[in-house]
Amino acid sequence: MFIHNINPAILSIFGLEIRYYGMVYVIGFLLVLFILLKQNDKLRLTKDEIYDYIFYSIIFVILGARLFEILFYQPSYYFSNPLQMIMIWKGGLSFHGGLAGIVIWTYFFARKKKIHFYDLTDILVIPAALILFVGRIANFINGELVGRITNVSWAVKFPNYEEYRHPSQIYEALKNLLIFFVLFFLRNKNLKKGTLTWLFVLMYGILRFLIEFSKEPTSYVLGIPTGQIFSFLMIIAGGYFLLRK
Repeated sequence: MFIHNINPAILSIFGLEIRYYGMVYVIGFLLVLFILLKQNDKLRLTKDEIYDYIFYSIIFVILGARLFEILFYQPSYYFSNPLQMIMIWKGGLSFHGGLAGIVIWTYFFARKKKIHFYDLTDILVIPAALILFVGRIANFINGELVGRITNVSWAVKFPNYEEYRHPSQIYEALKNLLIFFVLFFLRNKNLKKGTLTWLFVLMYGILRFLIEFSKEPTSYVLGIPTGQIFSFLMIIAGGYFLLRK
């Protein structure tokens, strides 16, 4: 068993903390920028167009992630404390909301630039899985999104939580790493457009749905954890579009 006492801040400058979680976002978007520039022969975009795509991706991901957190996970808290809605540095970003935000922006960007949606998303899902792996490690460092109470030998005592709990952030990190390796292995196979995209959606949905059983839910819909419902929708969508292909 492990007692969590990790400092979530890398350093503090004049009272301003630089946290591991924030660095993941910065490094993640820089990685996506680098990959899009390297694989631009498939997209044929200008550098300025790629920079624009990354810039608005940041906005759509954060807005989507925050809106889902507010509307589906903790609506009573945020509507009782409206100023907290804009304080994203305190945490509270939903993966499913961030996914919805980037999908919407990518769809409109692809249409505007007359490129195939899947030409872009089949490239993006591979670094996305790797970024999500590191992001969940950052969640563990922050001591957030903890699991249910357990007595397994690898249980963790998190700050501000009673008893030892499942390190569900580590489970999710390993899930994302598995998805990354599968997609990376398949990247050069002769697959139809969109196969990698929907395989990412299906694998994430299935594995996240299972991991939710070990997590401490923060909200429910009809007695079912909200994250599990969104993951089930991913399973349906991913399975349907893969079968079509």
